Amino acid sequence: MIRLSHIAGKESQTVEFKLYWQDEYLKTLCAFANTDGGELLLGVSDDGKIKGLKNVDHLLETLPNKIRNNLNVVAPVKAELVDGVEIIKIEVSPAEVPVSYKGKFYIRSGSTTQEVNGAELMKFLMSKQKLSWDALLSDAEINETDEETIFRFINMAGERLAISETDSIENILKNLELLKDGKLTNAGLLLFGRNPNGYILNATARVGRFKSETNIIDTIEIKGNLFNQVDGIVEAIKKHINVRFEIDGIERRDVWDYPLPAIREACINALIHRDYLDLAEIQIKIYDNRIWFWNPGRLPEGVTVDMLKREHFSKPRNRLIAMVFYYAGLIERWGTGTKRMVELCKKRGLPEPEFEEFGNGFSVVFYKNIYDKKHLIDLGLNERQIRIVLYAKEYKEVTISTLKKIIPDVSEKTLYRDLMELVDKGFLKEYGTKRGRRYVALSDIYRT
Repeated sequence: MIRLSHIAGKESQTVEFKLYWQDEYLKTLCAFANTDGGELLLGVSDDGKIKGLKNVDHLLETLPNKIRNNLNVVAPVKAELVDGVEIIKIEVSPAEVPVSYKGKFYIRSGSTTQEVNGAELMKFLMSKQKLSWDALLSDAEINETDEETIFRFINMAGERLAISETDSIENILKNLELLKDGKLTNAGLLLFGRNPNGYILNATARVGRFKSETNIIDTIEIKGNLFNQVDGIVEAIKKHINVRFEIDGIERRDVWDYPLPAIREACINALIHRDYLDLAEIQIKIYDNRIWFWNPGRLPEGVTVDMLKREHFSKPRNRLIAMVFYYAGLIERWGTGTKRMVELCKKRGLPEPEFEEFGNGFSVVFYKNIYDKKHLIDLGLNERQIRIVLYAKEYKEVTISTLKKIIPDVSEKTLYRDLMELVDKGFLKEYGTKRGRRYVALSDIYRT
């Protein structure tokens, strides 16, 4: 006899209660098979109370065949005696292949059964069959490739990929799994197509220059194959950030607001890991103080945001695209790109980039060093406010009494007004009571 505590309880992703059998519950069994497996308990109310069944023998005879004939799944159907009454337990194991009921597919989400359709259905089917979208065949043929990009890749891949001078473009693409049965795969089209946007309309990136969240002063749309998009995105960003020159020995070095290798890494990651089944495009917003990257597609299962700042395993959504970029030397070992971004920013004395799952996608934010005096002037701070900010940055905090000593020719009321403005703009945070009030520098980042 099963103990009551093993049955009574709440419904969940793997447990469903029903008072009696109805054929529509085949949807629930289908969903269990397509997700993590589960148990359907007949003779139990929604609140977990055990009621029992009267037609147990009939169900034991008919349900196994009904389940097998409708779902092509073999599920044990067992009678269990609980506190003197009989219930039925139907156990479903996770299926290795997609399971449908009347031509439709269902999954479990929490304690609900949901139909999967549209782009989510394609993702589900590919996941079950261990396929990646970029390995599927497109409608494009080999004559729609851009030979200049292919030859560029061959030169870039010389150290990592053995390509003979006698190898034809066709053989190279076949060996890279980018050409099958005369058709380019989605990866082959995106990487080397002359006009991939003619087939994959959303395979674009948009770069915008923002003065505020609503004030857009420039927008650049980036199209073409992925090699050209990398170059186009980086050039669009360079158009809207500052560069200065430094002398290193006898060499002159360009120093940009942000380390360009980190920007390039973020751009490549967005192109490699984006979800191309999502109709959204890659978005990059350039503000006075930061650059925000966003691509459709959340982190793969098992990878968390916290893992990104250290070395971690990689599960590329688009395996073939990632492989070609690796051969081209555009990425190093898979799983190290985000860690490298962090290291590049820290080496420059900049805040670490922020990684976040945002909406149905993933974002990276790079912050400028806001304590650069030119940047403070550009933000509209007066000379006195700049002195206050830099003092608080160096000594971590500042008080009115301190300011009266270092800026003696200004009234306390004016100093207080300066402090309040710096608090409003996010440079300082106010602590304490009126007499012991102090103003603490928040960090090396400025958020609007």
